[in-house]
Amino acid sequence: MTYDVSTVRAQFPALRAGTAHFDGPGGTQTPAPVIAAFTEALSRPLSIRGTTLPGEVHAETIVGDFRQALADLLGAQPGGIVFGRSSTQLTYDISRVLSQSWAPGDEVVVSRLDHDANIRPWVQAAGRAGAVVRWAEFDPATGELPTEAVGALLTERTRLVAVTGASNLIGTRPDLPAIAELVHRAGALFHVDGVHLTAHDFVDVEQLGADFFVCSPYKFFGPHHGVLAARPELLETLRPDKLVPSTDAVPERFELGTLPYEVLAATRAAVDFIADLGSGPAAAGRRERLRSAYTAIGAHESALLETLEKALGELGGVTVRSRAAERTPTLLLTFEGRDASDAYRFLARSGVHAPAGSFYALEASRHLGLGDDGGLRVGLSPYNDTDDVERLLTGLAEFLG
Repeated sequence: MTYDVSTVRAQFPALRAGTAHFDGPGGTQTPAPVIAAFTEALSRPLSIRGTTLPGEVHAETIVGDFRQALADLLGAQPGGIVFGRSSTQLTYDISRVLSQSWAPGDEVVVSRLDHDANIRPWVQAAGRAGAVVRWAEFDPATGELPTEAVGALLTERTRLVAVTGASNLIGTRPDLPAIAELVHRAGALFHVDGVHLTAHDFVDVEQLGADFFVCSPYKFFGPHHGVLAARPELLETLRPDKLVPSTDAVPERFELGTLPYEVLAATRAAVDFIADLGSGPAAAGRRERLRSAYTAIGAHESALLETLEKALGELGGVTVRSRAAERTPTLLLTFEGRDASDAYRFLARSGVHAPAGSFYALEASRHLGLGDDGGLRVGLSPYNDTDDVERLLTGLAEFLG
């Protein structure tokens, strides 16, 4: 079975409006099965989790199914899946808990490549603890974050290293397993922002070496919230603030208040939707079906990216800032003598959504010499097709012409 993008697109009601969406790095559109799961969860009896009444059992089942689905997606353990309002909130929560044990002179390593959500929480936590912040620099000419650039910063005082799985601005994918090996050899913890990576790559948090891994389901067809994956035994060592009567069990001790069951049901449906995009047999487990799906998605996105990059190379006045050897199908463009925000508005008039900005990757944008303005970001998603790409290229040619 080949990847049929027309069949995929038919499952997204929002695409009927006619917009060509290249804004996937900021959030994908939502397929019908995910919308249906959200509605169905609210259509049945629903109450605080328990094991007696139908509403209690329904809630308990939704939570269990959610944790298992995300564990299958990320190669994690269900008992290490934590729900959060956003990946930013989860990173702040973990930074506060971890920094309780930091002392003046301890060190934290962050990278210029990252979204601010994987920089500022650590910088601020380090400041409160009197810890030193060390910066791993990426090469603005190539977009690469060399493993040795991180390794050179590690000492016996390093407590945590925070690195993105893939840059949401230019797509660069650092060598996470190699970095993790150095981090763990130094006795530190490794926190990975996998928000952009998870939308495009088959993730295995153990293989990546991530002690903490955050992602956002709304980047891969789900509802708006965040997820943290970590080993349950590691979470057991952390003591977040919580209410006295609330459970101290892991992972629930990190989830404040009643969970939004309908959101969890929709997220489980999003994982199942991705699993159905591959060619794996229906009898195969969800994890293997996800592996097949990401292979198909990757081939589809790579073909579109090749077409796009070739055509951009033939357009005068365009600079492509995404140059790393390993990267997601995400391009940051700037224009000679023209503002990226003008290109965004010009394309919008023809129904093409390619947003402009630095997208919270302030350090990366500044390091590229683009200040806080960034550029025009073109992000491919599994529902993009050749017609979308042609509309984008036509619009850019008219803008430049």
